[in-house]
Amino acid sequence: MALFITIGYGDEVGYQTTDQAVRDAAHAHDERLQSAGVRMGRAGQPVQVRNHDATGPTARFGSYLESALPVAGFAVIEADSLEEAIEMVSGTPCAVAQGVVEVWPVETA
Repeated sequence: MALFITIGYGDEVGYQTTDQAVRDAAHAHDERLQSAGVRMGRAGQPVQVRNHDATGPTARFGSYLESALPVAGFAVIEADSLEEAIEMVSGTPCAVAQGVVEVWPVETA
């Protein structure tokens, strides 16, 4: 099994303009993934941490990256392949409600 980190992007406008039945099916999909062991959750307030030249950490609230849509949530998925991971997230709320989900393979040394 390979490990994947997913980042879901989406906003309230896209969510609300998606048919309620599609949203309900997407939430049921998430519940099935969680029951199968996928760890997922909504994105909280980000904090940027720096410790340049190991002189001591500094922290600043706010995201480092900018995107057209806000980060909505994250998941950690185990799957046999990238294709399987893509299939697993294709029914989630961000994927179906006018957002996007990134799938990042976790590479180990």
